[in-house]
Amino acid sequence: MKEFLSEFNSKWAPVIGEAIIETFQMTFISLFFSIIIGVSLGVLLVLTRPNFLFSNKIVYFILNIFVNIVRSIPFIILLFFILPFTKSIAGTVIGVKGVIVPLVVYTSPYIARLIETALLEVDQGVVEAYTAMGIKRRSIIWNVLLREARPSIILGLTIATVSLIGATAMAGLVGAGGLGDLAYRYGHIQYEVDVMYATVIILIVLVQGIQMIGNFFAARLKRDS
Repeated sequence: MKEFLSEFNSKWAPVIGEAIIETFQMTFISLFFSIIIGVSLGVLLVLTRPNFLFSNKIVYFILNIFVNIVRSIPFIILLFFILPFTKSIAGTVIGVKGVIVPLVVYTSPYIARLIETALLEVDQGVVEAYTAMGIKRRSIIWNVLLREARPSIILGLTIATVSLIGATAMAGLVGAGGLGDLAYRYGHIQYEVDVMYATVIILIVLVQGIQMIGNFFAARLKRDS
């Protein structure tokens, strides 16, 4: 057993370590931009929906259709479909840099729907009461909608992060690097079963850790609210 572990560490530890770093890079860089875009879209979807603060049927219709269309495309298809767009933005379509754009395009509408759902859970009677008191709509957005929805927003972003990790694994099929690429090249093509097992265990630990952190902060915010 010791000999096996020693041989495994010397042979695969550097490769696995590099794959973990690449997965973290893809996940958190993409997540950063996806949150900016997705939260903005989600807030706009709520604000412009009929009978709400900034009701605008045209804007809501366009945003709603856009989000639905992008969410309808599986990531692996979207990855190839927007190759020219990715090339124009990132300058490459391979490696970690080349997969950031499709990951952001894939995740942003998903986050937008999660944010929309979280904001719609806020008691609309509270919003109407603040509006009737003449409170500025900007204050209502920040101090009522977003504040009251914080636990649900955190849980939604946790779900989105887990989904994003799954997308990075699929991106490995096209040479983007990370744990998906490691499992495909060594675990599947070269039949290195030990590498496949190690990849699965790392992904399980990673997802469980992110879910636990998200649950902790959501519960804490719910207690404080």
